[in-house]
Amino acid sequence: MPKDLQNIVLFQQVVALLQSARQQVLRTVNSTMVYTYFEIGKMIVEEEQSGKERAEYGKQLLKELSQQLTKEFGKGFSVDNLQNMRKLYLVYSISDSVSNISKEVNRKYETVSSIFQNESKEKLSKFTANFLLSWSHYIFLMSIEDVKERGFYEIESIRYRWSLRELKRQYDSALYTRLALSRDREGIKKLSERGQIIEKPKDIIKDPYILEFLGLPELNQYSESDLEEEIINKLEHFLLELGHGFTFVARQDRITFDDKHFRIDLVFYNRILKCFVLIDLKIGELKHQDLGQMQMYVNYYDREKRIEGENKTIGIILCQNKSNLVVEYTLPENNEQIFASKYKTVLPSKEDLIKLIS
Repeated sequence: MPKDLQNIVLFQQVVALLQSARQQVLRTVNSTMVYTYFEIGKMIVEEEQSGKERAEYGKQLLKELSQQLTKEFGKGFSVDNLQNMRKLYLVYSISDSVSNISKEVNRKYETVSSIFQNESKEKLSKFTANFLLSWSHYIFLMSIEDVKERGFYEIESIRYRWSLRELKRQYDSALYTRLALSRDREGIKKLSERGQIIEKPKDIIKDPYILEFLGLPELNQYSESDLEEEIINKLEHFLLELGHGFTFVARQDRITFDDKHFRIDLVFYNRILKCFVLIDLKIGELKHQDLGQMQMYVNYYDREKRIEGENKTIGIILCQNKSNLVVEYTLPENNEQIFASKYKTVLPSKEDLIKLIS
């Protein structure tokens, strides 16, 4: 190997090692800081409960503690932040029974250990493993009242290293609600305990998809080509909305047979399911011909593009509106390859979302 190339390889290896070390240090610092805040919250609650339950006493306690800590340690110990520390302890401890806390800590510890499987479990105490996100993440998570929903977003943030901005976006787009509404009681329980687990094609499907990041109006004031163009321009955001394991393959992929040309709007590959995912974009109402066309695309990919070891191709039609009966009677009863989902270009409220899906 030439000396210059050896130097480049060495540089890349050193950079990778340093970046990994920085990430590890950051995770350790975050965990230690949040767990310290948890302990401070515990001390505050225990002091409040030591025979002095008057609200006035609690307020005065936080005010005096804030002044003393700010004088000693500087910023970060405002009354509001101390209240958040108190809430952290209440939300992640007292609000559940001791047995449930123990089970949840053990379960989360196993989940975290599997996520960071390259790191020895000895490095992850069960206490710090319970707080692997930043303090800002937990302040936001504590605002989610539903315990199952909060657990889902926490696990997904840890597993996929969502930034606070990404976490807020997924919450604002009601990701948990969209996934939960297509699952039974046991499926919802798994969402809160394990996050989104992808085992079959249906697991990657959302209905609707929320594309507010495109900046397009809700009404039909744009064409299918405009929609496709904006998706390509915001591909990183679109991949985040699609979900886990997606990589971009092609745009306007042409297939030809019998001297006829057809173009598939967008082609992706899902690394988890090990299959191609074809996406067709439709403005307005979904027609049965659209489903038939997607079936043709999927069949072509299965017979001409799929290689040994890959699973069957999935086709998704994104449309503004659809009849569930048209979808049901057009596709075979045992269908596991073709899906039709609505998309919205503005963020709906959770109430509107439930109406949209029902």
